[in-house]
Amino acid sequence: MKFLRKFGIYTFLILLILALSVFVFVQTLKPDYSGDKTLVSLENKVEVYYDDFGVPHIYGESEIDAFRTLGYVHAQDRLWQMELLRRIGSGELSEVFGKDLLGTDKFFLSLGINDASVESVSKLKKDKTAVTLANAYLDGVNQFIVEGPTPIEFYLTGIDKSEFTLKDMYNTMGYMAFSFAMAHKTDPFLSNIKDKLGTEYLKDLEIFSNCDLEWIKNAPDGSLKINTTLTSMVNDALSTINLPLFEGSNSWVIGPEKTKNGKVIFANDPHIGFAQPSVWYEAHIETPTYSKYGYHIGGIPFPVLGHNRKLAYGMTMFENDDVDFYYVENNPENENQYKTEKGWKDYEIVSKRIKVKDSGIVDFTFKKSVHGPVLNGIANQDTGERPIAMSWIYTQGENQVIDAFYELSHANNLNEFKGALPKIHAPGLNIMYGDAEGNVGWFATAQLYEIPDSVHTKMVYEYGKGLSSEKKLLEFTDNPQAVNPPWNYVYSANNQPDSIAGMLYPGYYLPENRAKRIVALLDAKANWDIKEASEMILDITSPVNETVVKDLTKLMDIVKLEDKQIKALDYLRTWKGDYPIGCVASTMYTRWIYFFLSDTFKDELGEEMFEQFLATHLHKRLIAPMAAKPESVWWDNVNTSDTVESQEYIVQKSFMKMMSSLEKDFGPDMKKWTWEKVHTLEHPHPIGQVEVLRSFFNVGPFPVSGTREVINNMAFPYDESGFYKTSSGPSTRRVIDFSDIENSISILPTGQSGNPFSKHYEDQAEMYVEGKFRKMMMNEAEIKKSKEILTFRPKD
Repeated sequence: MKFLRKFGIYTFLILLILALSVFVFVQTLKPDYSGDKTLVSLENKVEVYYDDFGVPHIYGESEIDAFRTLGYVHAQDRLWQMELLRRIGSGELSEVFGKDLLGTDKFFLSLGINDASVESVSKLKKDKTAVTLANAYLDGVNQFIVEGPTPIEFYLTGIDKSEFTLKDMYNTMGYMAFSFAMAHKTDPFLSNIKDKLGTEYLKDLEIFSNCDLEWIKNAPDGSLKINTTLTSMVNDALSTINLPLFEGSNSWVIGPEKTKNGKVIFANDPHIGFAQPSVWYEAHIETPTYSKYGYHIGGIPFPVLGHNRKLAYGMTMFENDDVDFYYVENNPENENQYKTEKGWKDYEIVSKRIKVKDSGIVDFTFKKSVHGPVLNGIANQDTGERPIAMSWIYTQGENQVIDAFYELSHANNLNEFKGALPKIHAPGLNIMYGDAEGNVGWFATAQLYEIPDSVHTKMVYEYGKGLSSEKKLLEFTDNPQAVNPPWNYVYSANNQPDSIAGMLYPGYYLPENRAKRIVALLDAKANWDIKEASEMILDITSPVNETVVKDLTKLMDIVKLEDKQIKALDYLRTWKGDYPIGCVASTMYTRWIYFFLSDTFKDELGEEMFEQFLATHLHKRLIAPMAAKPESVWWDNVNTSDTVESQEYIVQKSFMKMMSSLEKDFGPDMKKWTWEKVHTLEHPHPIGQVEVLRSFFNVGPFPVSGTREVINNMAFPYDESGFYKTSSGPSTRRVIDFSDIENSISILPTGQSGNPFSKHYEDQAEMYVEGKFRKMMMNEAEIKKSKEILTFRPKD
């Protein structure tokens, strides 16, 4: 017994020591939100006041001190996120996650982001203020890397910390630019339809801005060998990483004539892929020469979204077409040459090396033509596929995006703000503006180029048929924009913009659902206040979906329905197109639309191309037109030779499938078919893909209201499962009222910190799904009441 007693005591002591060791270790990994620190090269003391949600409010005597401090505090909350963001464009994810990411690294290296970053940095003028502040920010990041605790993700993946450079900053911007590039998913896919099915199947796809049906009719067929792997490669490259992708957005700015207090109200909610941590890091900086409450991307010093007492700005995605694809003709006698107007030309052969975790070094090469990299062969494409080269405006010409965001963040008025916009060449952004003087503005910022009517950018160009490699660039004054329009508001919802230069701008625009809803709500009132604007940003109603239901239900043959099915139709007919979590009709509608799309398109496309179709914006744009289109080549099922199916047949068949699948999943009681059971939100961390670590790193899941293409745009990928895991949505919701700037409001999807041991890792997650907001604090006296103050002093 004495032995057992001693054994128990020793075991208890060992476990106690182990628990204490783990506790001490965890405590060392937490961010410091109070105390004293020293910073190299700091000129004067800087005080950082943390509010109740972990937002740093930085007060310094100079901008260079403030940005150096920002780098430190940003890194202590988001170093792991910063590490991954810089690795994507440089093709270094395999070094962290192993061979499964090798295809992703090859793809991003072939895009030329890293090479463009090296060139951009080499041309920087080191004495420019923007560069000086960027380097100060990086100094703060790098001091944290040297002195601060190592985030747990570095231990789990076995990688070492290393210093950040200006090249990393540009690589992060390059990745963010590519995440807009819907062309990579769409153009090869549409060319595949033309090659596989013929040009007749392009007519109903709502893809041509000028609807040149004669071009469709006479378009040349391509090779019978279909380039399906290229589209799959892009989808696979992006789906393997749980990192934020820019996908949509809403914004509206209401002029003083339409507000209750006679001051501008600014609203913005950029739609970005959900991830943990979320994309934005909030920071408020005050110096004698600079004041900004900003939203920062990991590794970027200047806020992409921001406001102060003078002005506010934000963004949505322009969705313009800034990528062109070209079929390339190889020399049959020499595979390292391709055809040009001047004869055969040697490809540029580019060699790259990739470090792969547990596998050593992998060498690979790819070819570059005058149009850009040849994407075939980067993944495991069939060598019989036609070579396709890619031209991307982001990697061409001078990159001034960092300069642009420096100037936007330092602008004092509308004219200074407008002066920075031409420097954003890619990605295409709708920059939204409002100020204390009563001005409102919308500017489509991108380097646009002239496109003849005979050229259709959504197809892979046949040899000699596309745009010249020497594009005629347009002046910024030709870009779509509006300042102080007579209707007293501006808005953007990724919709096709109106032209101011007598031309339409090709792009991958989303359907008009959100845009129409925004306009209808704004037109209906002339006395907006911040409460009503915040309610609008949470709107979950789609009048377009209500119209689609009317178009579909009138095609149903009631005689063929049972009582339960007629009752389901009654649910749908009385539905207003809204998506609260307790709604039944929204569940029915969403399942019905999936089967409607599947029964319409899958027989012609096949399984692989149908999945590619669902990964583009095309299917979103097609739902309403196809519901109202009685005649289409797509209605007939090509697998049935003895009958020609009709729209009515497809609608009835898909409705019956919807009923059967919901009864199978949730039982016969339709009242239990509620939206909360199928529509959920979980914020994935890259390491959360390991099942045993999922609950620790991931945030959620939560049942969530909203859906695709409503203002509260909670998007999800469609598949046959019938369960909709929200993948992207509002990355922040901001409402700024210039009549009461200190009580403007915002929310993040999870929390400020990317450190799982921080109390701010997920402290906003439940508020977010409940539609709540918190104050963006700007009152100095209120801020300085904080109990958590981190003071930085010059290092002796």
